[in-house]
Amino acid sequence: MRTVQAFPVTGVIAQVMMGAALAATVGLSGAGWVVGATSVLIMNAALARGILRSRPRRQGPADWVTLARATIAVGVAALVADSFDEPAHVTTLATLSAVALALDAVDGWVARRSNTASKLGARFDGEVDAFLILVLSVYVARSTGAWVLAIGAARYAFFAAGWFLPWLREPLPPRYWRKVVAAIQGVVLTIAAAEVLPLALTQAALVGALALLCESFGRDVWWLWGHRHAAQSRVAAAADQDPAAQVGPGRGRVQTTIAAVLTIAAFLLVWAALVAPDHPSRLTLSAFLRLPLEGIVVIALALALPATGRRVLAWVVGPVLGLLVLVKVLDLGLYTAFDRPFDPIADWRYTGIGIETLRDTVGPRDANLVVAGAAMLIVAVLVLTTLAVRRLTRVAAGHRRWSLQVIMAIGAVWVLCWAFGAQLVSHVPIASTSAASLAVDEVRAVRAGIKDRAIFVDEIRHDRFRETPGAQLLTGLRGKDVIVAFVESYGRVAVQDSSFSPRVDAVLDQGTERLGAAGFHARSAFLTSATFGGASWLAHSTLHSGVWINRQWRYDQLVASDRFTLSQAFKRAGWRTVDYVPANDRDWPQGSFYGYDKVYEQRNLGYLGPRFAFAPMPDQYVFLALQRLELAKRHRRPVFAEVDMVSSHAPWTRIPELIDWSDVGNGSVFNNMPVGEMTTAALWSDHDRVRAAYGRSIDYSLNTLVSFVQHYGDDDLVLVVLGDHQPSTIVTGLSPELSHDVPISVIAHDPAVLEQIAGWGWEDGLRPSPQAPVWPMDAFRDRFLSAFGTQPGAG
Repeated sequence: MRTVQAFPVTGVIAQVMMGAALAATVGLSGAGWVVGATSVLIMNAALARGILRSRPRRQGPADWVTLARATIAVGVAALVADSFDEPAHVTTLATLSAVALALDAVDGWVARRSNTASKLGARFDGEVDAFLILVLSVYVARSTGAWVLAIGAARYAFFAAGWFLPWLREPLPPRYWRKVVAAIQGVVLTIAAAEVLPLALTQAALVGALALLCESFGRDVWWLWGHRHAAQSRVAAAADQDPAAQVGPGRGRVQTTIAAVLTIAAFLLVWAALVAPDHPSRLTLSAFLRLPLEGIVVIALALALPATGRRVLAWVVGPVLGLLVLVKVLDLGLYTAFDRPFDPIADWRYTGIGIETLRDTVGPRDANLVVAGAAMLIVAVLVLTTLAVRRLTRVAAGHRRWSLQVIMAIGAVWVLCWAFGAQLVSHVPIASTSAASLAVDEVRAVRAGIKDRAIFVDEIRHDRFRETPGAQLLTGLRGKDVIVAFVESYGRVAVQDSSFSPRVDAVLDQGTERLGAAGFHARSAFLTSATFGGASWLAHSTLHSGVWINRQWRYDQLVASDRFTLSQAFKRAGWRTVDYVPANDRDWPQGSFYGYDKVYEQRNLGYLGPRFAFAPMPDQYVFLALQRLELAKRHRRPVFAEVDMVSSHAPWTRIPELIDWSDVGNGSVFNNMPVGEMTTAALWSDHDRVRAAYGRSIDYSLNTLVSFVQHYGDDDLVLVVLGDHQPSTIVTGLSPELSHDVPISVIAHDPAVLEQIAGWGWEDGLRPSPQAPVWPMDAFRDRFLSAFGTQPGAG
């Protein structure tokens, strides 16, 4: 028996050696080691549990073959995880998978020849098969689509369904076809991973394999459904017998231990879900050392209710708790990305936009995996919280007297902590009602959002410039070409109090000198952006419309209205209005709201060079396109242009270099620029490097803009250059009071232009000091129109 008990230990040793061998030969990233180690622990813990339950006298030779396959499968799992951070080791991965598949045919033959076949061996063999198929499906899904994950998840979905439908846990009769289908899944996935066939043929093979898998599982489910009554009769008969007579002392101890572990896990899950903070700055271990009143109330109700009421309580509270966990996760994510909490009304609209941005940033394969993983996580959270609440209420009711004493004691402690305001962390009381407070806050947010919509309609309608005739608009800028340039993620952090701000400040100071040598001057200040870390269109619409657009629903409501914008003002006053949005690659229905005469984007800018991370083309090419397509034309009207400068957009993994303007051409020259691109995961894992990369991207964009003015600026050029929002918190850091300010500069050759805004109190040059004026972004439109001679209309 000792040899048998040492079997999992041997597995651990062999699998660790496999990881070491891979690290020494092809190399493993941190993710590879973490996934490999986790696989080792889970696999061998499950194996040890199986041995304790079945108590075999010895392990047969086939079991050792299966253990070798398990070791190889762990190596494959580590390589798959490593491929998310580093280039995939396709040859090694495919070779190991092929060896594991070959051994799958060997262990069954060995078991039959040596007459050592056993239920444990068959179960071990099946679980190794399922694990290898799951791992391979994760790898293949990156190149062929997230739907391939269904192949790997099928076995585990069947197992999970058995938790809710006991008849699915009944033993199945042996069926050779089941083994054939499992082998086909492994073979097809291995061929797909090896990338030896055309993509279309690979996808066809995978579809065929999935179809066979559905047929096999469907046949098994149908058989189990047809025999479910017999299974229920056996369960009832077993329940009439003495449990002690059927369960040996060793197995009873194991079951008791497992039950205790599950109960503790359920308790910790519910506890953490109730007290977990929803702001990243408070996400510390101390924040979890609190007593949740909601948990005390739920257990008290479980003790008071009958069995039916207790089940209803679990099925109501469990999903609600799961939803609160998801809201907390969303709050953490949105505070990290946009420095604001989750909006239960509006933020669902970001789903499509977020997926699209993710695909543009990390590529469609990784984005699809992230989306599939998020969907699985949502389901897992809802299921696990429900099961945890159900288990706790059942255990509490089964030990009513003891549970009542514990609840009364914890309740008394909660009351004392509440009365004295006890805290372990500042502003985080031990007596917690955070879950209930969050639920109330979400309900209030929904009510406030509904009320705010009606208020916002009035804000849009109240527009003192809407009826102003064109002859009375922007008289102080007649004959000038006006460019509004949004520098992506150009926030206050770029110019103040950061490791990279001295470098950006030097670029701005040198830019001021270069502009001065060309006869241009600038005035600068700050605007408080309506967004943070992303959703640039909210900032653009706020600046143009003069109303605060900080949510997607406000944006949708705005663009469906007839609100007067800066672009419309210039158009009514006689300017030709154009918009340069290089990140757009499809029709833009909202563009009609701004009323541009022409919108330039990826499809009509003629760029033939490479992408630079998120940016489809460098800022330099976009400005040269503006010069060629609009400003260089003769006998034209003055031009008003919005230019979106996206070279400084996250993830900053590839930043272009400024080249001679005469060499830009159609952009193909940028194909010769060294790639030097690292993965987003590798860059963002190092905060110092990602901040430095962000700083370099801002340097490039600002240098490009100054160089454009030097080369193509004339007496009639006016620029408004500003950031759309601060970068994400990976650059700014986390703080409850993050600034949303962005620099803004007005640049002109004609001194009369800057004289008209002298009353604004803005500072000379491109770099605003910490003491520079700060306006809300929605105040800019009215002040700009008023400063340059616009008179409010009679309406």
